[in-house]
Amino acid sequence: MAARVVRHGVILVLPLLLASFVTQAGGTTPQDFIKSSCRATRYPAVCVECLMSYAGVIGQSKRQLALAALSVSISRTRSCSSFVKKMAKEMKMKPRELGAVQDCIENMGDSIDRLSQSVREMQRVGEGVGEEFEWHMSNVQTWVSAALTDDNTCLDGFGGRAMNGNVKAAIRGRVLHVAQLTSNALALVNRFASTHTLQTSPILN
Repeated sequence: MAARVVRHGVILVLPLLLASFVTQAGGTTPQDFIKSSCRATRYPAVCVECLMSYAGVIGQSKRQLALAALSVSISRTRSCSSFVKKMAKEMKMKPRELGAVQDCIENMGDSIDRLSQSVREMQRVGEGVGEEFEWHMSNVQTWVSAALTDDNTCLDGFGGRAMNGNVKAAIRGRVLHVAQLTSNALALVNRFASTHTLQTSPILN
């Protein structure tokens, strides 16, 4: 009878032990990994929303997570650029407004180029380590940071009260979303780079 009680005890306790282990492991599914990783970004809710559909590709790879974030940023920036170009053609604008829109279109183009460069560079580095890895990742970080600057420069062009409210609201909202995506991508790139840098750092006694 005592043996049966022990067996039942094991059966009852084992799920609790497994649950505890899963909790301590910090995420056993790609979805958990994405949610946990997105906490390191400035806009975690936007991060989770945009990356969750890529969970199957991302798995639990920091590299794939950063690549997915960059790919989303490129896609949304292209969409935003197309929208701004359409606005420039269809809406009557004052010279100052048109100038800001044209500058923004140029900024978006530069941002797309830099983000695309970043993706190509990350595809070259793989999961490697060492000086070559750090050099490639430094390029990626520089380009993504420059892309974010492009986004913010576009936003600055729509500041002030002189801008038409409808034009400003329509374009600014989309560019702001793109800037948030790029900011998140940069945070995830930095996280991937720092993790590998830490792995290669010498242990100091």
